[in-house]
Amino acid sequence: MTQPLEPTLTTFQNPMSRYFAATRPAFITASLMAALLGLAVAWHATLDFDVTLAVVTVLFALLAHAGVNVLNDYYDALNGTDAQNVERIFPFTGGSRFIQNGVLTLVQTRNFGFALLAGVALAGLWLMSRSAPQLLYVGLVGLFIGWAYSATPFKLNSRGWGELCVTAGILSITVGTYFVQSKHYDVAPFVAGLSYALLTMNLLYINQFPDRTADTAAGKLHWVARLDVRHARWGYVLIVALAYLWLLLSVALAWLPLLALSALLALPLSVKPARSLLRHAAQPQLLGDAIKQTIAAMMVHGALLSLALILSKGST
Repeated sequence: MTQPLEPTLTTFQNPMSRYFAATRPAFITASLMAALLGLAVAWHATLDFDVTLAVVTVLFALLAHAGVNVLNDYYDALNGTDAQNVERIFPFTGGSRFIQNGVLTLVQTRNFGFALLAGVALAGLWLMSRSAPQLLYVGLVGLFIGWAYSATPFKLNSRGWGELCVTAGILSITVGTYFVQSKHYDVAPFVAGLSYALLTMNLLYINQFPDRTADTAAGKLHWVARLDVRHARWGYVLIVALAYLWLLLSVALAWLPLLALSALLALPLSVKPARSLLRHAAQPQLLGDAIKQTIAAMMVHGALLSLALILSKGST
């Protein structure tokens, strides 16, 4: 696999493109799909659908993810993780490299990250005024998870809670997007979003194999760092199994429409990277294609599930 060139100040002379790229927009598509899934659940439930609110909610979710990405770079620069990561697979692991390569300073990155979260807070207040005050609950949960994932004193990923943080963060987007349309909380977006959230968790999980040595040295003791590589690699398989078992159970219990089984078509896209990880877990430089396939698996799964909900509008 040919690895893209890392960012430099020469390639990002335009400040707008520099700050946009620093948000790692390719990864933000995970939140885009989570938001679209929440909208699909709302549409499926035959709710009155407000297109303006839908657009703002999606932008709100993307802005939140962008802020989390930037702050994660900042805190990983503070603890030295990214600086000492020589096994990274850019652009997937090892951070954005904007700080390490002198494209943005540490202070610029910090200020940009918190400015993005301030924008999220303002957008959240507007959405609350158009929806219901209870939106504050899921908004605060999402922001706390995004910040505490890397920031002291919590450093949740370093304590082995990173995978759960990703799952909860993605679910908060699906649940929150549904809430804006419905103005109430419901179990439906949780049921629909969990399998997608688990597959998103797997992106974090596989990314941690190339980062394992640097993370361990910096004290980021997530489960890939805590476990022996031979055992840690099976975590990916377990997460895939949980995601699709949940999908099957949800359809069997009529929590999701029968057409939701079409999301099973994404399963082969998870099987291929699982096999690669089982084979090359101790050779993380060979996992670039497996990481791409993991992204494809989660996005195709989310898209198929969303389409199934849209096409099954009004059915149980």
